[in-house]
Amino acid sequence: MNQIIIRPVIGIVSPCYNEQEVLPETAAQLNALLTVLIQDNIISEKSFVVFVDDGSRDATWQITENLAQQYPLIKGLKLAGNVGHQNALLAGLLTFNSEADALVSIDADLQDDINVIPEMIEKFVHGADVVYGVRRERTTDTAFKRNTALMFYKFAKKMKVNLVHNHADFRLCSKRVISALSGYAEVNLFLRGIIPSIGYSREMVYYDRLERFAGTSKYPLKKMLSFAWNGITSFSNYPLKLVSVIGFVIFAVCLGMSAYALLSLFSGHTVPGWVSTVLPMYFLGGIQLFCFGIIGEYIGKIYAEVKQRPRYIIDKKAE
Repeated sequence: MNQIIIRPVIGIVSPCYNEQEVLPETAAQLNALLTVLIQDNIISEKSFVVFVDDGSRDATWQITENLAQQYPLIKGLKLAGNVGHQNALLAGLLTFNSEADALVSIDADLQDDINVIPEMIEKFVHGADVVYGVRRERTTDTAFKRNTALMFYKFAKKMKVNLVHNHADFRLCSKRVISALSGYAEVNLFLRGIIPSIGYSREMVYYDRLERFAGTSKYPLKKMLSFAWNGITSFSNYPLKLVSVIGFVIFAVCLGMSAYALLSLFSGHTVPGWVSTVLPMYFLGGIQLFCFGIIGEYIGKIYAEVKQRPRYIIDKKAE
């Protein structure tokens, strides 16, 4: 079990991409939260909030620099380009891990309830290395989003991906968890699957997701589907096994069709026709393309991994 730490240094890491509308309010709320916790002697006065600018095209970085001057507890980290939410979050975690006993990751849109962060810290102080923020329910989602999320978790479970149900990237991780995370060098990053695979002691806190304070979601349907598929293929080779299963089933069906065709030939009931020729061609051709697509997805991931390009490049800091 993790050693009990009195008044730990807590860092809050928040990746940002074009969040100029919501950033001032997010900074004010997080700064107020940490200030109260410091005054109550729950956390150290060295605690901080860091906003990671993921190559934003609006005034996000300029606002971050101003906030760092306005609030002593706020810092900024600017990446050289847009590398995606997961890589931006990783950049913040790895860069500031040496400055904190534990880091809390949270999106900048204020939809995750910051009022459960004290509960996360309490569980960490009592020995938990990872504390997951888990949604109680999805009543605030549209029916489509709620059902697709449920389908994703069920599909991921069948694909043997280790996920925490109804958990996104709102979590607390101890220093040693993030140190272990630094050893994961894959380019196709999916922290929701990596963190549970690290191990160590874990706890959960439950909260109700709030409405976005301002701005628009940076995860439209297309990006959400891409993110979900990347997570599954990054953590499971089950789709490749599925290709073998499909191939075996088709082979068995073809044997049955061949037996039926031979039986019909010998009994004199063969009737040449367009349907019996064209439909199997389309069916088998579609299955082949589907299987090639899955194999190609994994080959593409291998291509990205073997190049070993950096996952992010830091441009500057604001403190």
